[in-house]
Amino acid sequence: MTEESYIQQQFAERIGGEQFGKGDVLYKFEKIKRAKEAAKEENPEVELIDLGVGEPDWMADDGVIERLYEEAQKWENRGYADNGIFAFKEAAAEYMAEVFDVEGLDPETEINHSIGSKPALAMLPSAFINPGDITIMTTPGYPVMGTNTEGLDGEVVSLPLLKENDFLPDLNSLNEEEKERAKLLYINYPNNPTGAVANKEFFAEVVEFAKENDIIVIHDAAYAGLTFDGYEPLSFLSVPGAKEVGIEIQSLSKAFNMTGWRMAFVAGNPLVVNAFATVKDNNDSGQFKAIQQACVYALNHPEITEKTSKKYSRRHNMLVDALQDLGFEAEKPKGSFYLYVPIPKGTEDGIEFENAEEFCQYLIKEHLISAVPWDDAGSFVRFSVTFVAEGEEEEQQVIDEIKDRLSRAKFVF
Repeated sequence: MTEESYIQQQFAERIGGEQFGKGDVLYKFEKIKRAKEAAKEENPEVELIDLGVGEPDWMADDGVIERLYEEAQKWENRGYADNGIFAFKEAAAEYMAEVFDVEGLDPETEINHSIGSKPALAMLPSAFINPGDITIMTTPGYPVMGTNTEGLDGEVVSLPLLKENDFLPDLNSLNEEEKERAKLLYINYPNNPTGAVANKEFFAEVVEFAKENDIIVIHDAAYAGLTFDGYEPLSFLSVPGAKEVGIEIQSLSKAFNMTGWRMAFVAGNPLVVNAFATVKDNNDSGQFKAIQQACVYALNHPEITEKTSKKYSRRHNMLVDALQDLGFEAEKPKGSFYLYVPIPKGTEDGIEFENAEEFCQYLIKEHLISAVPWDDAGSFVRFSVTFVAEGEEEEQQVIDEIKDRLSRAKFVF
């Protein structure tokens, strides 16, 4: 038996078993990547406008970078961080109190750092999911907790986010068996990809649902600080009873323009935080202490997020106006940097779009505009306002170019 053949037989079923690597199915982000490369190669004289990337265009604040430089030179910061330094946990507790009015979080027992929110979402099922247990997810959405639930022989029950329900899940649609077997409920507001926001009434409903059914709530608050038009930053933990049923994951990636720095924290129920810390301790050795110290600076300066929010709000206004002029049903969200829009039926010259994936492939190939398709609960396209532009004048130039390119398509709605 050759080396290749015996290795091929060893892959775990959770990643495809013996068929791992043999399939030719391309996932949508890989399709987008390939389409972008092909479009740029065929049209080298035209700049591709990327509205698909969910990554801030700004660098981290100068003060954050300077703190990293200072702390990276200190001998005491060279070693393993394990489950984090107290200074970061303390800053996180103070940040939750100042920005979200969540008072009294214990830095020692109710907060723990994570190397970004994605690893936290990936690890949490390991602390709770046994074979046959259910994680309730929302769709469309960020799939990491569901993927890892299934890898543990658990099951995922998806609740659709529909426009008629303000893109909030209908918890009452679950049947008794699903509620009985469910261990975890994943929610995410402001939401990726819909941009929808939650209110305290919805969070209170979630708390009641969790208590009635013995379910742990995981609130992914990656975009919680990025809000506008009168909607104040809202934490799940600010609702009475929330800490009794779950945790919130706060990330510095989007709020502080620090995606590559890989820092987040889980906060809330001490038992859940301890379970996460225990699993984490067997998965990583903590984020570099100098980065944690730099993040202390960030958390102490929430005005960084406020400045960033103003930029995204301005860009949303511009993009929404342009799309509405072209006939799209575009509505400005109250949070995040995502704009979630129903796709057109086709174009006046006879092109029809069966789904969002076809529409996005058309945008890339014909107009060199990249966006992300979502066909999970209706056919929508997600535009991101994180495109690279310095100042309002350049932003308007980008929007004008988008409008000009899309106007040539003569869409039918």
